[in-house]
Amino acid sequence: MTHKPGIVITGASGRMGQMLIRTVLESGKATLAGAVEREGHEWVGRDVGEMMGGQAVGVTVTADALEAFSKAQAVIDFTAPEATLAFSKLAAQARAVHVIGTTGMTDEQIAQLEPASRHAVIIRAGNMSLGVNLLVQLTKKVAAALDEDFDIEVIEAHHHHKVDAPSGTALMLGEAAAEGRGVKLADVRDSGRDGITGARKRGDIGFTAIRGGDIVGEHDVLFAAAGERIVLRHLATDRAIFARGALKAALWGQDKGPGQYDMVDVLGL
Repeated sequence: MTHKPGIVITGASGRMGQMLIRTVLESGKATLAGAVEREGHEWVGRDVGEMMGGQAVGVTVTADALEAFSKAQAVIDFTAPEATLAFSKLAAQARAVHVIGTTGMTDEQIAQLEPASRHAVIIRAGNMSLGVNLLVQLTKKVAAALDEDFDIEVIEAHHHHKVDAPSGTALMLGEAAAEGRGVKLADVRDSGRDGITGARKRGDIGFTAIRGGDIVGEHDVLFAAAGERIVLRHLATDRAIFARGALKAALWGQDKGPGQYDMVDVLGL
């Protein structure tokens, strides 16, 4: 890769959208090729730098995603599931790498990404940070080493604006724990406890979600047995780590063939 790839950011006005834009502009490794917002949004038709409260950067926010994608080599997308599915089709048409950080996607929605991945690179992860992806690998190894005498609970905390629970990262950790034990998460998942629930079922993987304030992201994987506990923890204090990981993914995907990848591939873990 001898040139700086052009990258489009979707959901440009959002917290992650603005962080991604700053990360691309400051990276020196890529250029900001476009910024996308929904039709009718107040940012459309305006310079994205000015709308973020700074100087003009020469990129006008557009609602025409396909036109923006056609001028870029990658799209970084932290939006909503339905929007992401629509963007996947457009990114495939443009043969642009589609980096997906969108959370809250159902298994059915994830399956709908398959047609687009036949024509373009899709890199999807519930969390783009190096630390979290290391935690995923550790969770799998610890779960494989311990039997069902150890209850597993994934405990996550996020800011009060987050709309989905458990978080995408928590589900990544739950999947890793289930894989380590050789079971399917859907068969052992235990979440949303309230009221008289009865005793915990042996072998279940539990989820607890906390929402409050401006918490960026905290994830614990608790392995609890009689007389001892093991806790694996990752604390995020700056969402810039997710933006840097997403940019790394967009650059990594430039010379890859069509298909679906994740951050384990990107980081070589």
